[in-house]
Amino acid sequence: MCIIQDMHDSHSRAESFYKPRSLAHRLRDAAKAHPVIVLTGARQVGKSTLLQQERPFSTWRYHSLDSLDTLRQAEREPEALWAGAKAVVIDEAQRAPDILLAIKQAVDQDRTCRFVLSGSANLDLLASVSESLAGRAVSFPLAPMSWREWEDEKPLRSVASLLTGDLPGEETVARAAKAVDVMVRGFMPALLPIHNAGDVLDWWSGYVSTYLERDLRSLSQISSLIDYRRVMELAALRTGQLLNQTEISRDSGVSQPTVHRYLNLLEASFLIQRVPAFARNRGKRLIKAPKLYWTDAALAAYLAGHYTSDALGASREVGGLFENLVLQQLRVATSLMNPAGRIYYWRTAVGQEVDFVVEWGRSLVAFECKLSERPRFEDAKTLTQFLGDYPECSAGVVVHAGSEMMRLGERIVALPWTAL
Repeated sequence: MCIIQDMHDSHSRAESFYKPRSLAHRLRDAAKAHPVIVLTGARQVGKSTLLQQERPFSTWRYHSLDSLDTLRQAEREPEALWAGAKAVVIDEAQRAPDILLAIKQAVDQDRTCRFVLSGSANLDLLASVSESLAGRAVSFPLAPMSWREWEDEKPLRSVASLLTGDLPGEETVARAAKAVDVMVRGFMPALLPIHNAGDVLDWWSGYVSTYLERDLRSLSQISSLIDYRRVMELAALRTGQLLNQTEISRDSGVSQPTVHRYLNLLEASFLIQRVPAFARNRGKRLIKAPKLYWTDAALAAYLAGHYTSDALGASREVGGLFENLVLQQLRVATSLMNPAGRIYYWRTAVGQEVDFVVEWGRSLVAFECKLSERPRFEDAKTLTQFLGDYPECSAGVVVHAGSEMMRLGERIVALPWTAL
């Protein structure tokens, strides 16, 4: 109970440190055209705070189904929650799936009504939405904050501009925090006012405990939380690698069907993300298994037992966690596109690999992640191969941990991870 209260307290503190989220303008535009918006994302990414801070949603009637009294009302008399109101926010809406039919009836009777449904359980919420609100709802995922949101700065180079082939010239950007320091701290909004390393570790400890003891139980019955956490830890050690459930099963002593179920639950609660393989070219043998990443690199670092920057920097997992950090920036950037860009990775059967490929329509841009402060021409080798195989790709980008933007080829540029 104390852990849960601490998490609520940290959420309240984060409100006083609120910084605008890039996704807010997409939500505002969507609210003008669609009667229902579904906002999803992991616990503590800032869904509730965004809706309570950003206009027009901050002026709408607000209900959270975390309240048992409100939950009972939603189950017995849902129409009373929005009686006399034209615009309503319902937080943790997946807790009362039957409410969606009442919302469908409300918007069908009055198309000027507006609802935002937010939740941290993907399968429960989105399956119900697809059945009950087809043609009425539009969905948006909210990720943890990007570096630019954290620093209240605009991106130096947008993914959208890279997709058009608009590459930057050579310049040096302001020195940012070291990547390994950021990868230990994380980008959850509740961490904004927390600066002490020990307090950050306490926060992540509470986050994992709350998930295991509260949120997970609302998704599914788990016979052994110890086994579940062990699978989480082994998955964290494999961040950025091809997902091999047989290997996790062997190392954890948990059956493969159970590992499969546990990973699905982690994905349903937005804690992990499977990045699929890019396979537009059918003439080349490509690896098809997905790669495994986490919603926040710091969560993976914590679960893997890397509690300090020095420990993380010396670990064999640091490269995969840097990829995770870059993916977090790309997730925010692609979520702002309309429609949202899709993220893949590319790997051939002979071992050629590009860490991330962003696809928007028929346009492509490829990203290679290098945890070094000074990128080299050699770092662009696989990008050159990808550009040759896919001439429709407008640019290749070496994302690094330094502070310089530089050209490494006619269509290849090196960018600091903080510039995205």
